[in-house]
Amino acid sequence: MSLSHFRHPFDIAKHPTLEPEVKRAILASWASDAAAVRNKPHLRKPRAAGRAVPVDDVLSAFKSLDQ
Repeated sequence: MSLSHFRHPFDIAKHPTLEPEVKRAILASWASDAAAVRNKPHLRKPRAAGRAVPVDDVLSAFKSLDQ
């Protein structure tokens, strides 16, 4: 499964068959500074992702894994 299958970080967090450690790894790649949009550091767009999302959404998806 590639990152392009996910449109939003919560698609990853709520995915029914991904293991928690896989979800965390994918979300970590979205949160990474390497995925930051140039001149818009509050947005993240991993190379394979279809669109940019706010880093706050990525962090919220991360937090949801602990609930």
